[in-house]
Amino acid sequence: MTGLSTLCYIVQDGRYLMLHRTVKKNDVNKDKWIGVGGHFEEGESPEECLLREVKEETGYTLISYRYRGIVTFISGNGVTEYMSLFTADEFEGEPILCDEGELAWVPVKDVYQLNIWEGDKIFFRLLEEREEFFSLKLVYDGHDGLVSASLDGKPIHF
Repeated sequence: MTGLSTLCYIVQDGRYLMLHRTVKKNDVNKDKWIGVGGHFEEGESPEECLLREVKEETGYTLISYRYRGIVTFISGNGVTEYMSLFTADEFEGEPILCDEGELAWVPVKDVYQLNIWEGDKIFFRLLEEREEFFSLKLVYDGHDGLVSASLDGKPIHF
């Protein structure tokens, strides 16, 4: 099974808006902290999906955002997800309650202490250290174990 999705890290005052996924049943991200985003609807571009998902999950309308990379997730359970990764630094609107978990502003330096995917630590570093667009492939063992990672087609150590 193959999926297309977006993920966005909204940045404000040195903090990321993080979503603690606690609500959905059979959620692959159950109890993890992730950014906001979701799956493409028919005919959507990455940007259209991003704007819709952010609005649905946060109440915010993004004003300034940047397409940072493509992340290929191989689950180890027969699922491949191609995730368009964005950051945003300007938005308007009033926050709403998210039906997928709790939203919280977390200092950028503290995200590594949260219950996040092992591969997310790699792309958080890339978001901090790299300006240019990147392609990151993350291969998991069917659970939480990261088996391998490749950046721009070359294996990396993590």
